[in-house]
Amino acid sequence: MQIRPFGPDDGAAVDAHVEVVNAARALDAPWLPPVTRHEVAGELRFGWDLEPPTAYLACADGVPVATGGLHTSERDNRHLAWLEVQVHPGHRRRGHGSALLAALTEAARERGRTTLGTDGWDAEAPRAFAARHGFEEVAVQVQRRQLLGELDWEALDRRYAAALPHAAAYTLERRAGRSPDGELEPLARLTAAINDAPTDGLDVEDEVYTAERIRDYETAQLARGHEIHRVLARHRESGALAGHTVVVVDGERPQLGEQHDTAVAAGHRGHRLGLLLKLEMVRWLREARPGLVQVDTWNAESNDHMVGVNVELGYRIVGRELDFQRRLG
Repeated sequence: MQIRPFGPDDGAAVDAHVEVVNAARALDAPWLPPVTRHEVAGELRFGWDLEPPTAYLACADGVPVATGGLHTSERDNRHLAWLEVQVHPGHRRRGHGSALLAALTEAARERGRTTLGTDGWDAEAPRAFAARHGFEEVAVQVQRRQLLGELDWEALDRRYAAALPHAAAYTLERRAGRSPDGELEPLARLTAAINDAPTDGLDVEDEVYTAERIRDYETAQLARGHEIHRVLARHRESGALAGHTVVVVDGERPQLGEQHDTAVAAGHRGHRLGLLLKLEMVRWLREARPGLVQVDTWNAESNDHMVGVNVELGYRIVGRELDFQRRLG
């Protein structure tokens, strides 16, 4: 078996990765859209915020059988490596996943990481694979989907009108694309409010956000061909940013949207800003992106507040993902 890292310019490896991932998705998570060469190359070149993962391709007798990824950050959580392992359904139960996981583990060790994480869909096979390799289930993430064509817009308008009086001290602003330089630092402080979200049993530290990281995030998303939509809540009297929500629309496939961050600063909670921000976002997307069909979001299963907001907005569960971790001895 041959296992090697590859990058976005290795066209043959990218094609093999796409083939393996899409075969696995068709069986394990058929609600997910297929990945594309453009999507994979963009992730490997730019990552989420200019810290791209390292991808690995596993071949047996020259045939691609599995693919994986190693995610680490130098900004925070320098003890942690997140590992991805996907095996083509036609080549499972032959030890390929275990061999790839061992290679990723060694690469994480070489980077000085002491905690490993991985994930899998809520099914017996991922649980058994994780347990066999010493991983413990520590959290559950739930994927929900909002289908814009099925929303009850009159009901959403009523929710919007009912929430507005609670937020009379705030204005809502729509912003497409890059943020102005002068607001990067306030945005970094606001984004850091995400650290208040539950992490359950995950061995993670608070994420560190700076103005540079916010700019890197926007740069990476735009370079990948995504269109950034941000709705901000601003305190009328002070001008301070109180909350925001971000949705990106896939430029390659404009029917697909993905919810990124939603956060309300601690001193501004209790005014229904989270609900209003997301309502304003979906109203904007309906106007500006008529071809948009769906928006996907992820939340910790234990995040009762945000889950409640998403249910009000018509999001429905499509999948549950299990998070596993182990210490690297």
